[in-house]
Amino acid sequence: MFSDRKEHTRHSRHVTRGPRWKALRMQALDRDGWQCVECGSHHRLECDHVEPVRTHPHLAYVLSNLQILCASCHTHKTRIEVGLAPLNPKRHEWRNFLKNPLKY
Repeated sequence: MFSDRKEHTRHSRHVTRGPRWKALRMQALDRDGWQCVECGSHHRLECDHVEPVRTHPHLAYVLSNLQILCASCHTHKTRIEVGLAPLNPKRHEWRNFLKNPLKY
């Protein structure tokens, strides 16, 4: 069923542990106004590395390499990074509408 699916290794696992990461994550949340920088959602926020740790390990703890994304936007970005097809634009638009209907 998933024969075309590539294995995804979470290279940032070793980075996202400990007090240093927690403090940096809080700085990114404060900087980005506790909302997703892509869609503006305030739900299920995640701290994302703009340049992935797997290719840029030296940027793992650099605040300017972090952005706050909701879980949906983070999944969308990660799918593209690991080589999977992005969501159909109509489906992505529908998801955004469901998250924030007043924006449309």
